Amino acid sequence: MGSLGYLKNSTMVCAPLMAESVEQMLKDMRKAKAEGADVVEIRLDCIKGFQPQTDLQILLRNKPLPVITVFRATSEGGQCDAEYKTRLDTFQLAKELGSDYIEYELKVASDLIREGKFHQSSRSKTIVSSYINAVNSSKEELSQLVARLQSTGADIIKLVLNADTITDTAKIFHLLPHCQVPLIAYSTGERGLISQILGPKFGGCLVYGSIEGKMVPGLPTLSSLREAYEVECIDADTKVFGLVSKPVSHSKGPLLHNPTFRHVGYNGVYVPMLVDDLKEFFYIYSGPDFAGFSVGIPYKEAVLDFCDEVHPLAQSIGAVNTIVRRPKDGKLIGYNTDCEASITAIEDALGVRGIINGEALSSPLNGRLFVLVGAGGAGRALAFGAKSRGARVVVFDIDLGRAKSLANDVSGEAYPFEDLGSFQPENGAILANATPLGMHPKTADRIPVPERTLKEYRVVFDAVYNPRKTRLLKDAEAAGAIIVSGVEMFLRQAIGQCNLFTGGKAPEDFMREIIMEKF
Repeated sequence: MGSLGYLKNSTMVCAPLMAESVEQMLKDMRKAKAEGADVVEIRLDCIKGFQPQTDLQILLRNKPLPVITVFRATSEGGQCDAEYKTRLDTFQLAKELGSDYIEYELKVASDLIREGKFHQSSRSKTIVSSYINAVNSSKEELSQLVARLQSTGADIIKLVLNADTITDTAKIFHLLPHCQVPLIAYSTGERGLISQILGPKFGGCLVYGSIEGKMVPGLPTLSSLREAYEVECIDADTKVFGLVSKPVSHSKGPLLHNPTFRHVGYNGVYVPMLVDDLKEFFYIYSGPDFAGFSVGIPYKEAVLDFCDEVHPLAQSIGAVNTIVRRPKDGKLIGYNTDCEASITAIEDALGVRGIINGEALSSPLNGRLFVLVGAGGAGRALAFGAKSRGARVVVFDIDLGRAKSLANDVSGEAYPFEDLGSFQPENGAILANATPLGMHPKTADRIPVPERTLKEYRVVFDAVYNPRKTRLLKDAEAAGAIIVSGVEMFLRQAIGQCNLFTGGKAPEDFMREIIMEKF
């Protein structure tokens, strides 16, 4: 079915601008508007040699979209060394010139309230903000701070947390639904990324996105907010799915899963989740809003301990890459979609498989030597899949004990990782990389297989999918091997995940089109 065309929420998308000159600030305003911003935040404290009387007039009289004026002191994380009175005079000038919004730190607002100067008549809406460390702040303390911010009588209040973990970010989601005035609330850094994307779900009035070419740590781009996540369509009923991994910035899952949800009319959003502690994560994000997870490096084995039930295939492999929260009781059910995804991709590259005259054809892997590098979660899926097809498995890993354990499980052999350079495969063997070597941004890396032996392999598979063609695959292709990109495995496992996440049939052709276009 097609998109349902959900009603749009009222959350604004804002681009924070930190140009060092007035001219560049105006250029960035126009760029932000073109990329989908509703409003821009202009950081006056970033402008070198800022002259309020001239510079502010130029900015506000030539603005192409609504503006939030910010003049942040160094004590509040800004770059302004100007005298306190100069800052107050600048705020007053911004009012007179018609800035759409003016942001005051809580201390400044409190001082102005005492002087009876805060609630003077103005066309400008006021934002009162506070920037704090989330690690040492309980939910109760944050609620009290929100009450203080509300007591200023500001039109909008803003709370920014410096979060050390993604579980600190959850405090934001508890605050947003209960605030009595419009609240901007988010966590900084990569672990706080989901606070921007999920802000509309929990009632946030504004989220931030960076303009292309001027990335801000922890912020999605404006284009990703509008195109990949379509934040304007996220609402209280949106189910949240995410990639639990470390690192997570390489993931292209949101580019595939989010358009797929919309295509089948499913109200869901898929986000990257940089997780440091699995136990704490699953304890904090235990509500029905968080309906399922993909599991990436390095957690595919460890996450079994946090599943209430595990599908038999995943249990036998000892690795889970997909978790679904069962609606009727909230239990976490673990699955493995990596195994069939990777093995069928390799089989299809080798040749015909299927059924003829009612009889199943033997797998093209049957009897072949399967050389596996990496004995983690992805490696285990590959090894069990290869064994199920009759291949003979050899495992290399930097942890020889882990390699031996996996080899024992699949009746194979294990060798130290450093022996890979001298290993001589038989002609027609399969080589599969299940390590992160070669993954963006370290694209020059690859597993140490000598180029002279690459020509012995019939197929070389790399589980890394970013970039699509890794250095290993380029070298293998040059040596004459059939190559299989991790993108093919990624697509097939994602199709399996989509079936589990939505409870319906994934649109395979649509998903393949996205892969070809975006990856």
